Parts: sequence; C-alpha cells; structure tokens
Amino acid sequence: MSLKITAAQMVERARARIEEIETADAIAMVNDPGVQIVDLRDPRERERTGFIPGSFHCPRGMLEFWVDPDSPYFKEVFAQDKKFVFHCASGWRSAISVATLQDMGFDAAHIKEGFSAWEKEGGPIERKDR
Repeated sequence: MSLKITAAQMVERARARIEEIETADAIAMVNDPGVQIVDLRDPRERERTGFIPGSFHCPRGMLEFWVDPDSPYFKEVFAQDKKFVFHCASGWRSAISVATLQDMGFDAAHIKEGFSAWEKEGGPIERKDR
C-alpha cells in the first residue's frame, strides 16, 4: 500500500506552521491562570503515567467536536479567553491536532516534545490513587 502522505510527513508539515513550546517553557506555564494545558492522550496513558496538574483531558478523537461551539459536544473550557497549550506523549498527535485547530480558526500551541519530555525534565505530575 502506498500512502499519499505519511504520518511523519503530516507531523512535519504541521510543525512548520504551528507554535511549538519547548518543555522548559511549558513547565514555567503550569501555574499561569492565563494558560490552559490540554492533554490529548488516551485515558489509559494518563492513568499509567500521570498527568500535568490542572490540565484538561480531551481525548484526541473528540477534539474538533469539543472545540466547536456549534457542536452538540462543545465543552465550555474551550470558550475561555486563555492560551491553549496541547500535548500528547511525544508531540506528534498534538502537532497534527493544533494544525487542525488552526484550520478551524482556533488559536493554540503545543508542547513540542510532549509528556515524555515533560517527565524527563522534572515537570510536575499528578497521579490519581488507584
């Protein structure tokens, strides 16, 4: 099977046109009331590795519907006047997601290297009791 564009090419194209935030800069934003961090990872990933304190969980498959005020699935969190910073595990899903949001007219950025870099650089992590 031959694809017209690979997933890696999609990520590369997205990264060329979106705002990417370095991990250290994102860590510095964690307590900023003007910033909303949004976690796109699967619920099992969050359960297994923890999550950024104060982050809003929006599974990747629901993103466009939760952001769209005309959608029956719209979430009020996305109506806030804040800087939205998305992340996934490594920055691939969030890059494509932010490019899609940009196409929709929704201003957002993403953590360039995702949660894995956040964890490596000592960013705060919250875990739910099991």
